Amino acid sequence: MTVQGSPADVDAFAAGWEAWHRRKDAALAHEHGFLAVTGQYWPEATPERFPGAPGAWSTGDGRVTVELDDDEELVVDGTAVRGRHTFGVIPERGGVDAVWGDAVIEVAKRGGRHLVRPRHPGHPLRTAFTGTPAYAPDRRWVVSGTYTPFAEPRPTTVGAAVEGLQHVYDAPGRIRFALDSQELDLTAFPGGTPGSLLVLFTDATSGVTTYPASRALHLDAPGPDGAVVLDFNRATNLPCAYTDFATCPLPPAENRLPVAIEAGEKIPYERQPVTG
Repeated sequence: MTVQGSPADVDAFAAGWEAWHRRKDAALAHEHGFLAVTGQYWPEATPERFPGAPGAWSTGDGRVTVELDDDEELVVDGTAVRGRHTFGVIPERGGVDAVWGDAVIEVAKRGGRHLVRPRHPGHPLRTAFTGTPAYAPDRRWVVSGTYTPFAEPRPTTVGAAVEGLQHVYDAPGRIRFALDSQELDLTAFPGGTPGSLLVLFTDATSGVTTYPASRALHLDAPGPDGAVVLDFNRATNLPCAYTDFATCPLPPAENRLPVAIEAGEKIPYERQPVTG
C-alpha cells in the first residue's frame, strides 16, 4: 500500500510518520531504555544479589530494600546512598531509577509485585539495534471512530508477557469504528496524558507479519462529541516485542480484531527467525 493523496500530501504524511517513527525508536534505544535492560528479577523476603546490580535486594512491608557492600553506592533522587536503603512506596505501574555508574537500576511494581531491572548502556541488544521494521504509511489506515464512555470506569484484568502476572486497568470506555465496511469495537485504557487513550490489540497479522502478543495505539483525547482518530500507521510494538525482560500487558479478549491491520510496526528484527 502507498500513501494516498496529492504528491505534496504524500510527502507531508510520509515525512510526519518518519519523524514520529525515528522519535519512537530513539526513545526505545535511549541509553537506559528498554533495549538496555539486562535482566528482570523479583526480590523476596530473603536478601538476594542479582546480576548486573549492586547489593542484596529484598521486599517486606510493601517496600524494597537494598543492602550495599562497603564499596558500593547508588544515587537515588540525586542523593548518594550507602549501606542499607529502603525505597519509598512504589505505586502500581510506577518505578524509581537508581543510578549506578553509567547504569540505572530500575525498582518498579507490576501486577502487585516488586521487580528490579538493571539497565546497562552497553547491552548488546541496544548497541546492535538498527530500528524497527514497519509497513509503509498509508492514509487508508487513518480511521475516524466514536468514543463512548462507560457510566463508571470498568476494572479490566488482562494477562501479561510474564506468565502468571496480571494487570488491572480501569477502562473508561469503548471505541467504535468501521474498517472495510465492518463495524469494530475496542476497549480503551487511560493514556499517558490527561484525557488521552491507549488501545491494546491484536489482528489477523499478529504472529504473521506483526508481533503476536499485542500492539499498542495511542489516541488523543476524544472531542466533545466523542470523535477520535485511530491512525493505525502508528501502531507500535510494546517492549516485550524486543526483550524477554518486560511485563507488557496483553489485550483484553474483545480487542482481538478479526481483520488484517497491515499498518504500523512489524515483528522486530531481533525476533525474526534466523535464516541460513
